[in-house]
Amino acid sequence: MKIIEKLTRWALAILPIRLSEKAVDSFVQFVKFCVIGVSNTIVSYVLNILTLKILAPYELSWDYYVGNFVAFMLSVLWSFYWNNRLVFTLEKGQKRHLGKALLKTYLAYSVSGIFICNALSYVWIDKLGISKMLAPMLNLVISVPINFVINKFWAFRPSNEGKGEEDET
Repeated sequence: MKIIEKLTRWALAILPIRLSEKAVDSFVQFVKFCVIGVSNTIVSYVLNILTLKILAPYELSWDYYVGNFVAFMLSVLWSFYWNNRLVFTLEKGQKRHLGKALLKTYLAYSVSGIFICNALSYVWIDKLGISKMLAPMLNLVISVPINFVINKFWAFRPSNEGKGEEDET
């Protein structure tokens, strides 16, 4: 992740606009979040396909629901682990209750990944006639920033001083 941080800071430094250090830090954090999001997408897809392959001999009509569920549950766990470790890190003296943060992460991904994306897909596909293949890409443009904000300011927000358990990672 250090290389991503360095490249992002370098790219921002060559732009003709000047940002505050806080704005640069937030943008670097967002880029890291996006990189983990890409890995999360790959993990989710692989888990979904593996689940379908495992269930194929049983010829279930609802196997794709199981695939989606397994992929969602495990890929959010993947995302939580890496975001907690590399993106939403704690400063010295800060604490985070990991159980609450994990629950909030699942809720955040449910809102952004299920509800918002399904609502947007309905608009893109059914109302505006946009391709089913393009709609998920458009959803990302809207859902990723929303998910970042929810995670940064709610799910991964440090606990009040003296409360919660220390982040050992």
